[in-house]
Amino acid sequence: MDAEEREICDFLKSWQGQFVSSREICRRAGGKWRFREDPAWAIPVLTRMVEKGYIESDASGHFRLMPEKEKKEKKKVWLSPELRAMLEKTGKTFSEGAELQDLGEPD
Repeated sequence: MDAEEREICDFLKSWQGQFVSSREICRRAGGKWRFREDPAWAIPVLTRMVEKGYIESDASGHFRLMPEKEKKEKKKVWLSPELRAMLEKTGKTFSEGAELQDLGEPD
C-alpha cells in the first residue's frame, strides 16, 4: 500500500461503515493544497484500491473501507513436542485448556 492509499484508508477509517463521495475524499484526505492543485487526484487511487479489494463502491460512486471479516479462530498448537509428551503421560486431557493454581503471593 503506497502513501496515497494509506491517506485514503486513514480518512475512511473515521467514517466507519459509511459510504463517502469521491469528491469529499479528494478534498479531505490529501489536504487542501493537494485538492487545489488537482481536485480529482484521488480518483485513480480509489479505482486501484477497489481493484485490490481494500475498499468497496456503491452504485452512486461512493466509497467505504471493506467491512472486517469475522476473525477466524486461531489454531491451537503445542509449545514444544517435549511438553506435549510430558502432558500426555499424565493422562489428563487439556482440550479445554488448563487453569493454574494460585501459588500464593511472592515473599
